[in-house]
Amino acid sequence: MKYDFDKRIDRTGTASYKWDQSEKLFGRADILPLWVADMDFEAPREVVEAITRRAEHGIYGYTARTQTFYDAITGWLSRRHGWTIEQDWISSSLGVVPALSLMVLALTEPGDSIILQSPVYYPFYDVIKMNGRTVVDNPLILEDGHYTIDFDLLEQQAKAGAKMLLLCSPHNPGGRVWKREELERIGNICVKYNVLVVADEIHHDLVFSGHKHVPFASISEEFANNSVTCIAPSKTFNLAGLLAASVIIPNVEIRNKYNALLKTLSIHMESYFGLTAIESSYTYGEQWLDQLLEYIEGNLNTLLEFVEKQLPQVKVIKPEGTYLVWMDCTAISENPQELKQIMFDKAGVAFTEGSVFGKQGAGYLRINLACPRSLLVEALEKFTAAVGLVSKNN
Repeated sequence: MKYDFDKRIDRTGTASYKWDQSEKLFGRADILPLWVADMDFEAPREVVEAITRRAEHGIYGYTARTQTFYDAITGWLSRRHGWTIEQDWISSSLGVVPALSLMVLALTEPGDSIILQSPVYYPFYDVIKMNGRTVVDNPLILEDGHYTIDFDLLEQQAKAGAKMLLLCSPHNPGGRVWKREELERIGNICVKYNVLVVADEIHHDLVFSGHKHVPFASISEEFANNSVTCIAPSKTFNLAGLLAASVIIPNVEIRNKYNALLKTLSIHMESYFGLTAIESSYTYGEQWLDQLLEYIEGNLNTLLEFVEKQLPQVKVIKPEGTYLVWMDCTAISENPQELKQIMFDKAGVAFTEGSVFGKQGAGYLRINLACPRSLLVEALEKFTAAVGLVSKNN
């Protein structure tokens, strides 16, 4: 089957957070939204059909995991990532971010230090601060358009008593697909100082040619026992609204603590449609995903060529994975409010303003590539025209 990712689908009037909130969020309803990380593509037809059949049954009662559900997850991780897991390791969550928050609650105490690596997906800050824990920032180092890890600082922070590291792998917004040797250095430090690694690997399937995602816990049994891995089909197959994620916990003591908190909060039951989404996407979605990756890489090349010709003052941090692009727009403005004004008021586009990912993100923008190419080009043209107008007036 050949999938049509060029088709523009009207999502307005569907209670879309991305398309129906523009006036409330940005001050005008006619914004082109390329910000929040969901796609403007239909999910795989096989997944839509599976969910439709599930809906047509007409009785939406309490739902249990099945053997085929477990087989879909273990099979996917084995085929796509070379990681063999036991089905007993699998727990669940309404999403990856809720899982991160629950891990913080279950496995740390108020006031404990938790490491993140900025600039990073902004809910990482929330799940630490809003649970009464302390953010310890291990800022990534940007060299020659490429982010690297400050391992010396990481070791100092681990030695100083940090309890947990929230690892974003692949990294959002920087687009790094961490190499095995980088993950090994992280893991060795964290094992040495008893720092639990909670890995957000939600973008694990979205990796460009020439790069390979390595699941952190797959590297060694020692790393597996000192880590938790959070995945979901939501980014891969555009299923975020179904609120279904998998939490892989090889360490039985950690798993028991997590599952006990789920039961304490009475959120241990499964989603009727979420189970179907996970099982069907991991069973039937590979052909769709392979075509999607090719299309998004084409979108990336389109953006790189456009910026080089039309916005040479902008530096693109070329991603190795995810469908997100991190762009250094400091030559236009280092002021987040000015960039917002250019985007929202003058261009009529919405990218994600960078300071929400950490203070070093000021002057940066994150663009979502997961849209029809014509929409991407239209947004880039609008933004370029607005930048030109501002430069001329200045």
